[in-house]
Amino acid sequence: MNLPVRSDRPWWRDAVTYQIYIRSYADSNGDGKGDVEGIRSRLPYLKELGVDAIWITPWYPSPQNDHGYDVSNYMDIEPDYGTLADATRLINEAHALGIKFIVDIVPNHSSSDHEWFKAALAAKPGSPERDRYMFRDGKGENGELPPNNWEAVFGGPAWERVIEADGTPGQWYLHLFAVEQPDFNWENSEVRSHFEDVLKFWLDLGVDGFRIDVAHGMIKEAGLPDMEVAPDLLSEIKAPYWDQDGVHEIYRAWRKIFDSYPGHRMGVAEAWVPATSLPKYLREDELANSFNFLFLDSKWDADILKTNIKRSLKELEGTGAPSSWVFENHDVTRKVNRFDQGLRGGGVANPKDRWGDLEKFDITRGTRRARAGALLMLALPGGAYIYQGEELGLPEVTDIPHDRLTDPRWKMSGYTDPGRDGCRVPIPWTADEKGAHGFSASALVTKLSAWLPQPQNWGDFAADMQEKDANSTLALYRTALKIRRGEAGLGDGEIEWIEAGPTAIAFKRPGNFACYVNFGADLPLPAGAKVLVASGSLNGNSLPVDTAVWLRLK
Repeated sequence: MNLPVRSDRPWWRDAVTYQIYIRSYADSNGDGKGDVEGIRSRLPYLKELGVDAIWITPWYPSPQNDHGYDVSNYMDIEPDYGTLADATRLINEAHALGIKFIVDIVPNHSSSDHEWFKAALAAKPGSPERDRYMFRDGKGENGELPPNNWEAVFGGPAWERVIEADGTPGQWYLHLFAVEQPDFNWENSEVRSHFEDVLKFWLDLGVDGFRIDVAHGMIKEAGLPDMEVAPDLLSEIKAPYWDQDGVHEIYRAWRKIFDSYPGHRMGVAEAWVPATSLPKYLREDELANSFNFLFLDSKWDADILKTNIKRSLKELEGTGAPSSWVFENHDVTRKVNRFDQGLRGGGVANPKDRWGDLEKFDITRGTRRARAGALLMLALPGGAYIYQGEELGLPEVTDIPHDRLTDPRWKMSGYTDPGRDGCRVPIPWTADEKGAHGFSASALVTKLSAWLPQPQNWGDFAADMQEKDANSTLALYRTALKIRRGEAGLGDGEIEWIEAGPTAIAFKRPGNFACYVNFGADLPLPAGAKVLVASGSLNGNSLPVDTAVWLRLK
């Protein structure tokens, strides 16, 4: 593939994008929750880090049953987070620093607090108001059974029965996630038109792209048949509510809107689909990018990672789209924990499968592997996504008191699955405990009173301490991102594999650049090569286990 030079390519082909979970990033008003002004106060930090773009998780008005992924108004800002004026100022100031801006859009479902859903509940079966959502009559003699056997992602049945205006039990509505998140009916033209208006609203305010939540879920199989086998998220077995062909018509319409604006506006799909299905979302007239969940789901294993990298690149051949690489986000366990015990990244519900054996957790080994994984990810062809706190080496918080858990998974699993709160704990900006380690502008907000409590050792990972340490994880990310931006051969482009044995991953990029990652015994490095950056100390000219290095080959 012959690409134009980086400066002439669309920005998203090479971008390193930093995900901000707004509720946990920075609190400017002392209410214990992050907000828009908090993000704005940290723009200099993001500029110094060296990222190309930021992605903000949903910041729309919401009752926060799923912390913003239950939207009640798609064209405004959650009052707890700020105002539209605040958001516009943030977008403009990010642009002034050369940082692109991506917002989250949630098109599969709304909040049950959305005015459309309230109108649907007040209306009769078969009404236009109900047709905006997935209302169906129940089965059984009196409609007392749900329309089919679908299960919600968060646990329990995916259908909820409503009480009609006359006080009798009536129809059922579909909610593939929480009961407060009714699924839209994307066969309805009014739904499609509304979301096109939403896109234009934010594009007019200057956003550069959209992360599309549950991008594979808007269209359901005709007839809503029963689910025969509950598949893994990345299984080749297609569920009747995931990855239906009709979603591509939606994205072709959206792509026309993106292309009607200047500046390479784009959409990135959160599509938990098999690698064989992913290319369909990235056709020339659809989306620009998609998260690489095959890569995210990889265990810390040379063969598994190399196989999944090669497969990812192979599957995208012919699409014209670059791959994107991601190890962390707000839905999966932090990689410090996963990599320590060789766990998968996504598609797992059992807490032990996500966290492993907590008594055997070795944070030193997990951190060493996480640092090596960062250099691996940032050297691969295409773009990359970093989740807030990843650059600080934050581990998963696994001991949040049960009475403080907020993830809907906790309740919907019958209080057996603590959910995803462990990767969403507020960021430690300062070693000093005031303001929940600098998360809040108010000293009255403590590490225990922030919306999620911070653990006792959270100050050990504080950004201000790491800024003073040349060997810190933050320093490693800053150095790697600076090198990446200055290397013409990094970002999108070619890759040439180097044979380095079964317990190593090694490859070349243009400009005599090479990346070596070692998973086994000490690995001799090429003679005469110059070390650009290493994730840990070298043993002379050998690379130790769980260590990565970037080289300039002789």
